[in-house]
Amino acid sequence: MNRPLPSPRALASRWLPLRRRREPDLTGHPGFAVPAAAIATLDGPQAFRETLFSLIAGARRRIVLVALYLQDDDAGREVMDALYAAHAAHPGLRVEVYVDWHRARRGLIGKGASEGNAAMYRDYARRMGEGVVVRGVPVQTRELFGVLHVKGFVIDDAVLYSGASLNDVYLARHGRYRLDRYHLVRHAALADSMAGFVERYFRDSDAVPRFDRWPLPRPRELQEPIRRLRQSLQQARYGGASETPGEGEVAVIPLLGFGRGDNALNDALLALLRGARRRVVLLTPYFNLPRPVRGVIGQLLRRGCQLEIMVGDKVANDFYIPPDQPFNRIGLLPYLYEANLRRFARLHQGAIDRGQLNLWLWRDGDNSYHLKGLFVDEDIAVLTGNNLNPRAWALDLENGLLLRGPSRRLAAQHEAEWQSLRRHATRLDHYRQLPGTRSYPPEVRRLLHRLRRVRLDRLIGRLL
Repeated sequence: MNRPLPSPRALASRWLPLRRRREPDLTGHPGFAVPAAAIATLDGPQAFRETLFSLIAGARRRIVLVALYLQDDDAGREVMDALYAAHAAHPGLRVEVYVDWHRARRGLIGKGASEGNAAMYRDYARRMGEGVVVRGVPVQTRELFGVLHVKGFVIDDAVLYSGASLNDVYLARHGRYRLDRYHLVRHAALADSMAGFVERYFRDSDAVPRFDRWPLPRPRELQEPIRRLRQSLQQARYGGASETPGEGEVAVIPLLGFGRGDNALNDALLALLRGARRRVVLLTPYFNLPRPVRGVIGQLLRRGCQLEIMVGDKVANDFYIPPDQPFNRIGLLPYLYEANLRRFARLHQGAIDRGQLNLWLWRDGDNSYHLKGLFVDEDIAVLTGNNLNPRAWALDLENGLLLRGPSRRLAAQHEAEWQSLRRHATRLDHYRQLPGTRSYPPEVRRLLHRLRRVRLDRLIGRLL
């Protein structure tokens, strides 16, 4: 049977991007000229932990930590101890911690009810006094519809950037770790810009209360302040004067993303993917790509671009529940992500056979995987906490650093990072290497059947 000829519009969408590279429109977003030697990729969670505590101990002017959470466990208390010790040594030091408001007021998913990490913050303030300010940022009135997912620790003139939060597993305590990416950028203007955003939008907002003081406002009392905060964040950008990179320098552009419309981070990610000429490396911990990203990936493969995607094996997912432990419904998520990956691999099996599409599954014992970001060709990388899933795309407050080295100043560093990440990764040769739903545990099969019967699996994919 003869196939109909593609329309002119379809042909244009396939081939026109080859003619020239499409640069993201970053008008109004500051770009900082950072010496390539001032950007370092840290080798693993232990190096991240050591660098964090070294920077805290050496701080003299400011410590501004922004993370999804600072957990009440051994590593979290170690961070709190270090922060109070740094302030005691230098009373003029400004120490501020910003975490998600909702996440800090509950226990872990699947565990019993508790006061959450907020109880630890109050206990430290009661015992240690003033010196460390901990604030909760509510991006939405309910956690399900959006959280603070901004990343980056500003300590004096250094920016320690990672998608990691602060707890035992992220800081490699007790023999287990959750792998992320870790970068240190020493540049005063970039640090000022990132700290200035926090000061402008969070520090004085009546929607961002202090956790180290009691009583906490009730969620109902924050509804109007949260609405005003969300309005301000819709147009928020990092500040600072743009700089032109010179010889030996790299452009570093901090970007924010919030909501479906006018989302600078989303727009930049899509533009970078569309403009790729030779190779894209995409990292995501939860294989549940937004529809616009899936569409661009199809274009890249049709154009012959090399595509590398690394995800975690389902047992490396932080929601995975081993068979010897009681099953909870949250443990369904790793199987949903694996099923998504299997369908994607099946659809693009031809590209896998040609070696044009390489799908990498990461697994290292009982450790977990939390990588996210992009490498585009040899001159661009994106450091971000964005999981590249529908929730990050539309609900959470996200940020990222776009690194552009026109003279390939960081190419060797990026390639070394990519090779290091692949130490515990295996290439998927065929979609059948991933188990089908028939091989899943009975409770998983039953839940998947119920969800798909009423199409709730799609809704879950958009929210989690």
